[in-house]
Amino acid sequence: MTGSLPIGVVIRTIDADPLTWLESARRLDEAGYAGVWAWDHLMGPAPGSAVLEAWTMLSMAAASTTRITIGTFVANVMNRHPAVLARMAASLQAACAGRLILGLGVGAETGEHTALGMEYPRITERAARLEEAVAMMRALWSGEPATRESRFYPLNGAVALPVPQPRPPVVIAGESPAGARLAARVGDGWTTSDTNFERLLPAYLGALAEAGRRREPQLVLVEVNEGDWLADVSLKRSEWVLQPRKAWQRWREAGADGAVIQARSRADVDALVTAVERW
Repeated sequence: MTGSLPIGVVIRTIDADPLTWLESARRLDEAGYAGVWAWDHLMGPAPGSAVLEAWTMLSMAAASTTRITIGTFVANVMNRHPAVLARMAASLQAACAGRLILGLGVGAETGEHTALGMEYPRITERAARLEEAVAMMRALWSGEPATRESRFYPLNGAVALPVPQPRPPVVIAGESPAGARLAARVGDGWTTSDTNFERLLPAYLGALAEAGRRREPQLVLVEVNEGDWLADVSLKRSEWVLQPRKAWQRWREAGADGAVIQARSRADVDALVTAVERW
């Protein structure tokens, strides 16, 4: 995560205007925030609600910004075949000069998959698919002919070019001990909500040690929830706006490398931009 502030922002894609979304991304880039993230769903959460498609918006943000990292927070592994996801990520990595972070998770919404006739197995299978998807994408990102056996995603002499430079870090979302351990085994980082972070961090660190992996290169992000994502909640009086350095210090001491907060509206983006003056 680049930038003067170790804080990323998920810009709301539900019932959002795409031009306003892109304007927000540009403003956060100029203000010095570390990353801009997009929610990855194919349908809105309620009848009549619209949702912007994450990769389309991130691609446009790549062309509209110069410094800020861009990424999915987080991509649902069931939404796309990992070979397609690998090519999307590699292409976008080239387009944004290496600023992509791939947030990836097992998914938590069954409604859109049922409505769209998409497969949505139990969480144990989704977790297994995620682990195999990461292995498949990394094999394809090598640029070498890849052959690997896999229950879900086998490869037989597959070659995918161009090779992304650098390989996009894969940050795994995990809201349970099993999810934290999965991130430790296969991810380049881990993210979880602020309500779970301190409880799950020991499981994550323990699994890293068991896998013989070092903590230092991992990217550990805490997601800050200022109320439900769909709630009419403003950041205007949030500590992240009034005392952003103090708010961040609390999570840095808890063990996070960065924070990701939600911007539900243009007013929230306004508040975050002005908060930089208090950093």
